[in-house]
Amino acid sequence: MDPLNPEIEGGTDEDIQEIVKEPSMFKVLLLNDDYTTMEFVVEILMLVFAKSLEAATEIMLNVHHKGIGVCGVYPLEVAETKVESVHSLAKERGFPLRCTLEEV
Repeated sequence: MDPLNPEIEGGTDEDIQEIVKEPSMFKVLLLNDDYTTMEFVVEILMLVFAKSLEAATEIMLNVHHKGIGVCGVYPLEVAETKVESVHSLAKERGFPLRCTLEEV
């Protein structure tokens, strides 16, 4: 008997695969505002989301033109940490930049 998971004793590989599930994934979305500079948005994308200059610029332009842009897709805890980092850095620099999460 497995003391950590008694449900799988005597189970098949299929039973085990049903128990082990991938974590839910969340898109981190950057929202447009009329005050945050494009340069700061690119900086955030490179710093927090490890985007290249080219990728960060493309996402920033999506945010600018469409009002929203996808920064990345992560498990919940990672996504929440990235949102907090964006809000904290924006507050330090005096920008109202906001991020949100959306389940994939």
